[in-house]
Amino acid sequence: MKNALHKMNPSVKFLVITVCMFTMAFFFDPWTPLVFWVGVILLQLLCSQVNWKKWLLFMLPFFITAFGYFWTTIVFAKDHLGSVIWSFGSVEITMIQLEYALSLSFRVLAFSSLSLLFALTTNPVTFILSLMQQLKLSPKIAYGVMVGYQFLPVLKDEFVHIQQAHRLRGVTNNKNALQRLLGIRRVLIPMLAGAVRKAERAAFAMEARGFTGERRSSYFQVISIGKVDAVMAVLFLFVLVLSCTNPLWLR
Repeated sequence: MKNALHKMNPSVKFLVITVCMFTMAFFFDPWTPLVFWVGVILLQLLCSQVNWKKWLLFMLPFFITAFGYFWTTIVFAKDHLGSVIWSFGSVEITMIQLEYALSLSFRVLAFSSLSLLFALTTNPVTFILSLMQQLKLSPKIAYGVMVGYQFLPVLKDEFVHIQQAHRLRGVTNNKNALQRLLGIRRVLIPMLAGAVRKAERAAFAMEARGFTGERRSSYFQVISIGKVDAVMAVLFLFVLVLSCTNPLWLR
């Protein structure tokens, strides 16, 4: 069970996470997203091999965003409904205002944790193949996305090489942040030209190998649905039901 999330069928995982996110959108109390967020973290802790230092690093922007939602909702609220529970100068905080701010913050954390869980436990190529086999995604779209994903590291290396070439020719943008930002334009044009050339070569190579975009009866890697998918789907839905029924037991 330690790597069950990694072994889970990507399409099943995608559908389950989509259902969870869609359901959470209809709950506006602070406790439902909080309980669900804690449940997602427990599932990730027990059923995955995610590096938690890496997870915290990726979650840091979302923690800042959640705090920003909380702070701006508290400070800049137009209507102060309900009884005031705390005041500081001209800022008054009511219970309704506090619950609404917590609801927004916990919802950001729940949604971001779900998205990050999917990203950290899913192989992109396996996900694309699963979309073709289980959800009948068009091969033209699927293989196009797959080729684009494989080119991302190449584009990153090309970006570094172009910057090094500019430095060798004495072109620098290190005077201030604005000049560095404007200097990116010099890199974008050669990168765009290189991307077009790579896309053209990839299209010729796929055509030479007989790829027509038609759906075929066999795949080089078969993605199946098994017991692990059923167990993990039930666990996700259990956490979802438990969080949605929290008013019945959080009294």
